[in-house]
Amino acid sequence: MSSYDFASARELLALCEAEGLPVSAVMRRRELAAETAPPAADIDARMRHTWATMCAAAKTAAAAPQQTAGGLIGGGAYRLAQRHAAGQGLGGPVLDRAVTYAMAVLEVNAGMGLIVAAPTAGAAGVVPGVLLALQEVYALPEEAVLNGLWNAGAVGYLAMRNATVAGAVGGCQAEVGVAAAMAASAAVELMGGAPAACLDAAGTVLTNMLGLVCDPVGGLVEYPCQNRNAAGAANAITAAELALAGVPQLIPFDEMLAAMYAVGRRIPKELRETALGGCAAAPSACRACGAK
Repeated sequence: MSSYDFASARELLALCEAEGLPVSAVMRRRELAAETAPPAADIDARMRHTWATMCAAAKTAAAAPQQTAGGLIGGGAYRLAQRHAAGQGLGGPVLDRAVTYAMAVLEVNAGMGLIVAAPTAGAAGVVPGVLLALQEVYALPEEAVLNGLWNAGAVGYLAMRNATVAGAVGGCQAEVGVAAAMAASAAVELMGGAPAACLDAAGTVLTNMLGLVCDPVGGLVEYPCQNRNAAGAANAITAAELALAGVPQLIPFDEMLAAMYAVGRRIPKELRETALGGCAAAPSACRACGAK
């Protein structure tokens, strides 16, 4: 593997410092140096296609309610978009849009539409929700947003290499939690933050979402998954804001990732994507699914 390979956040930050590069550039160079990597033009074209797919999913359900497979959700993103268009949003332009778009992507996913797993289908709304909101509010060029995706990819890669992104293994903290960590790190870079601040933001997210269980009602990636994507987007923005302000973080990202993985392995099986506990076992949830 190339000199740009890294196995931990500590190694990633060392590369950033040694090369004078942001997280996004190190991650891109790592991909280009892989033995099976396609040419740079192809890699960049794939990333543009990824971003276009994310945007299409976010905007589709925000513009019109989507029919979902389980019928447990539908129209939530559209209602939010209408509320915000009327100037009634509570969170400000970035947060309002991020939450709306995050909800929208999950609605498209639940309707069997085309989405990008980031890092999973059940957490697919967080990264595009945050990045699209930032792009629209701050008029960011596409190249900047693509760098944000490379940055997010580095955090997701570390989570997959050293822990898990599967709800069945680590609970929702490993899905929406990691997605929010990815989005937070990307947001910091997009707003001019240093690599260390990016990883601080990612670690803060994991701290805030530690222990979140995976309990999909009816075994469907609809409820409470959609709401948690919205919450993940808000968590990512909060963590990015803290990092950009220079609020110190006690625990490095590598240690938080290890803590998240250890907690996830101790979550009971009923709360790891089996639909046997948590929200899935609530009487109202069971009635909504036709269960007795």
